[in-house]
Amino acid sequence: MTSHHAAEAATGHTHVFLGAGHEKNERRTWIVIGLCGAMMLLEIGGGVAFGSIALVADGLHMSTHAGALLLAALAYTYARRYAQDDRFTFGTGKLGDLAGFTSAVILAMIALLIGYEAVTRFLSPVPIHFAEAIPIAVLGLGVNVTSAWLLSGGEHGHHHGHSHGHGHSHDHHDGGVQAVPFAGGSMTLEIFETDTPPRFRLRTEGAPRPPVETVTIETTRPDGRRQRFNLVDRGRFFESLDEIPEPHAFTAKVQTGAGAVGFVFAEDEHGDGAHHRDNNMRAAMIHVMADAAVSVLVITGLILARLFGWLWMDPLAGLVGALVIASWSYGLIRDTGAILLDMSPDRGLADTVRHAVEAEGDDLTDVHIWRLGPGHLGAIVSIATRGARGADYYRERFARLQAVSHLTVEVLPAEAR
Repeated sequence: MTSHHAAEAATGHTHVFLGAGHEKNERRTWIVIGLCGAMMLLEIGGGVAFGSIALVADGLHMSTHAGALLLAALAYTYARRYAQDDRFTFGTGKLGDLAGFTSAVILAMIALLIGYEAVTRFLSPVPIHFAEAIPIAVLGLGVNVTSAWLLSGGEHGHHHGHSHGHGHSHDHHDGGVQAVPFAGGSMTLEIFETDTPPRFRLRTEGAPRPPVETVTIETTRPDGRRQRFNLVDRGRFFESLDEIPEPHAFTAKVQTGAGAVGFVFAEDEHGDGAHHRDNNMRAAMIHVMADAAVSVLVITGLILARLFGWLWMDPLAGLVGALVIASWSYGLIRDTGAILLDMSPDRGLADTVRHAVEAEGDDLTDVHIWRLGPGHLGAIVSIATRGARGADYYRERFARLQAVSHLTVEVLPAEAR
């Protein structure tokens, strides 16, 4: 049996699996806590000074808002401070998911409380002090909009600037070029698409060059779709006749008279997949957005109640707000709960690994994929081989799977299973 775990330790492999914007998100969260804390003190102090129970109540509500954000900030700080602590076997990257799960539970409880209060007011209406309630709701909305802007970094969008047209050069990790040992030399397969539609280019180095008519390339995508490519001899390399359709995420099996060789290609990760999501920041944003949504509904309900005497509009707005918050909290609980239970975050990645192994004529006996932190996946792969391939061979094959930050490969002889 061979494993690459010891080699990782020898090369100083670390277990820091924090998100790309961890420290920036940490600073933004603390700034928003300061804003909410100042607003809370202002409202409670003003309410006590001027005898306004509405101001005191909104200040106390703001304290729950600040408390939820404090949970997110502490999670960021703790995860960063203990990222190198070897007591955390797979790092502290999932601490944000734990904080997000806790925040989601708090949101669900807030939704229940708002819903209960709304139903109570339907059954037993209370007089509304419009002169105080409307300005407070508007002020709360302003604080929440400012908080959302600060948490997002003051940006209106991420501006990834992706382009999937041709006439450009895709970056398929090291230019989409892969080389593997083959028949006493090496075989290099490349996705070439500079100023041309994307096509395979195949070269052999230090090995007898097979006749082009005996060489084919077959791709297998994560959903199981297969495509066969015939090649033409261009002198220095063989090139596929057909264009490679997007996305360029698949395993490619090169079949020659001397045998088959497998390659793994994966599109660049742009950070917008589910396993890149920072659920700690997502939870903080949902708290802010939920509060803003409730503020908008409350303002609308209060204005209609004041203009037309529809006192039932105020509790109706609260009930709708409770349902919105409950929906958001459910989604957050579902996603963070799956991460905390190590549910596989990318079924397509598991299929890609399987196809890559089978393209070599070997068997994938076990695979585990789980999330370690925002943008970081862990994988344990067990392979039964009929050849002389070791763990290093397969680590090289899987090196192009950029989302996999921690990989353990076990290779066993096929007869040992």
